[in-house]
Amino acid sequence: MEKASSKKYEIDMCNGPLLGKIMIFYVPLMLSGILQLLFNAADIVVVGRFAGNQALAAVGSTGSLTNLLVNIFIGLSVGANVLVARYYGAKQDIQLKEMVQTAIATALAGGIILIFLGFFLARPALGWMGTPDDVISHSVLYMRIYFAGMPFMMVYNFGSAVLRAVGDTKRPLYYLLIAGVVNVVLNLVFVIVFHMGVAGVATATVASQAISAALVVRCLISTDSPYRLELKGMKIAPDKLLRMIQIGVPAGMQGALFSISNVLIQSSVNSFGSTAMAGNTAASNIEGFVYTAMNAFYQAAISFCGQNYGAKKYKRIGKILLICELLVVAVGLVMGNVAYLLGGTLLKLYTVDPAVIEYGILRMRIICVPYFLCGLMDVAVGALRGMGYAIMPMLVSLTGACLFRVVWIYSVFRSYHTLECLYYSYPISWGLTFAVHLVCFLIVYKKVLRRNPGVA
Repeated sequence: MEKASSKKYEIDMCNGPLLGKIMIFYVPLMLSGILQLLFNAADIVVVGRFAGNQALAAVGSTGSLTNLLVNIFIGLSVGANVLVARYYGAKQDIQLKEMVQTAIATALAGGIILIFLGFFLARPALGWMGTPDDVISHSVLYMRIYFAGMPFMMVYNFGSAVLRAVGDTKRPLYYLLIAGVVNVVLNLVFVIVFHMGVAGVATATVASQAISAALVVRCLISTDSPYRLELKGMKIAPDKLLRMIQIGVPAGMQGALFSISNVLIQSSVNSFGSTAMAGNTAASNIEGFVYTAMNAFYQAAISFCGQNYGAKKYKRIGKILLICELLVVAVGLVMGNVAYLLGGTLLKLYTVDPAVIEYGILRMRIICVPYFLCGLMDVAVGALRGMGYAIMPMLVSLTGACLFRVVWIYSVFRSYHTLECLYYSYPISWGLTFAVHLVCFLIVYKKVLRRNPGVA
């Protein structure tokens, strides 16, 4: 009975029409991301409304640094996703079981490491970023509590990566909904009733992450499918860990490199004061909804390409990329422009300060409208990673986006010290990087087809 129950959540990505299956995969994943951002937005809204602009700036100023510290480990979950999809598509059940065990054990170890990194690096790193004196103590407190929940975050991310690899994007959505409701309720209680400020928001987040992690683990240990997790005797298989590292570390390094450039940009925003920081935080939070809607196609590209690569259905990979690219452009154009046009109204949910709203609209005008370029770039990367190519997209992203932004900050921005100039580095880097990623995909794809003539 449990086996049938699990099967109904899985998707056969290797046979039949692709568009419908991609959308079935995409919609719950997109909704999961949107829900997660809504609950994160609740953090921002509650502190902005009930704890003031300094608390709002404090929560927002930690985002880039937090991403920098966790992205290596999140990258490993990409490696787990690719390998689980490949073993599942190839019907290699023993390899699949070992991979799931290794993924969850690695998640726990990574989460424990992150607790210590977050605690000891919070103050010196935020100080290096130029976080203002009226904000930094709140930022440090928020980060230290937030990082106490890292084992929960890692387990949920790795567990949901396993489920995504087999096409199950529905159950992670249900788990996030439950955890997110708890997060919102605790936010209101801790901040409004107990006046805990940023500490209350961080504590609520940790509690909700613990719930989502428990639910995804329960799902994995209760299924009778080959990806079942067995907690008793759970161990890391060295060969699976090595392969996960080979695929995941470059993905994590790419995310970390993006975060480094974003830390530099956040530092540059900080130089304009706490009001600009608050506007940047609120606008970034709104943009996150557009990014998440597009990023679900990146996840689809990884899982669909991974399963078809494992099943040796290579010709379907080109179709997967084309469909995902067309869909991501449509979603990015619609959502990005709607977000900008409604920017004034949306920003009022975060703050009533006209100056903060003005700064937020400035950012959204430059970033939201051409945001589809970021989606194009990510989908191309997802297809490459799904085929097991990890170093190439990392190097391209290092050069085309991260290095470009660093050069921009120390050259163009230094000459034209305005927020507009700073923000323009985003769309320009997306366009350039996508063009190179697309060329790389075409080279790799033709190489795979030549190596496997006559394979479907």
